[in-house]
Amino acid sequence: MTTFKLSAVAALTLAAGTAQAADELTLQLKWVTQAQFAGYYVAAEKGFYDEEDLDVTIKPGGPDIAPVQVLLGGGADVMVDWLPSALAARENGAPIVNIAQPFKSSGLMLTCLKENGVETPADFPGHTLGTWFFGNELPLYSWMSKLGYATDGSEGGVTIQKINFNVDPLLQKQVDCATTMTYNEYWQVIDAGLTPEDLVVMKYEDEGISTLEDGLYTTEDNLDDPEMVDKLTRFVRASMKGWKYAESNPDEAAEIVLENDDTGAQTEKHQKRMMGEVAKLTAGSNGALDPADFDRTVDVLLSAGADPVITANPGEAAWTHAITDAALQ
Repeated sequence: MTTFKLSAVAALTLAAGTAQAADELTLQLKWVTQAQFAGYYVAAEKGFYDEEDLDVTIKPGGPDIAPVQVLLGGGADVMVDWLPSALAARENGAPIVNIAQPFKSSGLMLTCLKENGVETPADFPGHTLGTWFFGNELPLYSWMSKLGYATDGSEGGVTIQKINFNVDPLLQKQVDCATTMTYNEYWQVIDAGLTPEDLVVMKYEDEGISTLEDGLYTTEDNLDDPEMVDKLTRFVRASMKGWKYAESNPDEAAEIVLENDDTGAQTEKHQKRMMGEVAKLTAGSNGALDPADFDRTVDVLLSAGADPVITANPGEAAWTHAITDAALQ
């Protein structure tokens, strides 16, 4: 009897040891844990990655983390990035490719203090517009170029001022308008005590100067590896399932994000509000990049009237439908 028991235990141990482990894959986010990335956390929490036999590690970003460097350094298999910065990195030698585009619309806009007399683009001359740089400034420069406004503070033009990733310069009236996201910085202005009636917002989507945000990128080498292509296909399929669940269940998605915020910096109110706005940006996307949206982004970057992020259209070398075509079968 004892021998049988030992044999049974040994058999179970052997079976456990030889069971096939889920395929590991690491995602590097563009920024800190927040509802901007809810689809990935939802996919993990709801078991969508498990269903695809994937063990996904999600790495938060931050001000000192460059996703493309993490990707190229082997610290991640796929990253979230905005198309302008991804194209700039590619032109500078980084062999990265867009494999999916969960965000269909842009959340970028210009928020102005109404008291400064800025209510329409015609009111911009003589005012200071604050924006983030590192490629985020190019749509604004393109907009000013389309309007015929100089950006050096000369008469009849505007002054463009570099600001950090917060709304302090607007609140402290160091700038008359500042770039904000529909799902984040705009609400920081509201939470600081201003009301929508105190503000004028101009969405880049409405002005025809929007660029693609929050796409998924990997390396050319990964796309040459059939095993990695298979993992990425399963990852994209599960991630898009997570995004569509988050769209339909925004409050639950926000709660899942909060559960994964190890910093404790996020609040329930802000994350639920953010998720509601993010859902508007992912709506209409099945994960596949729309070539027309890609071309529009490139056109904006090439017509910015400032030091360009890119100097030429990289064309289809910068994106592929191979992963989404397989994922959506």
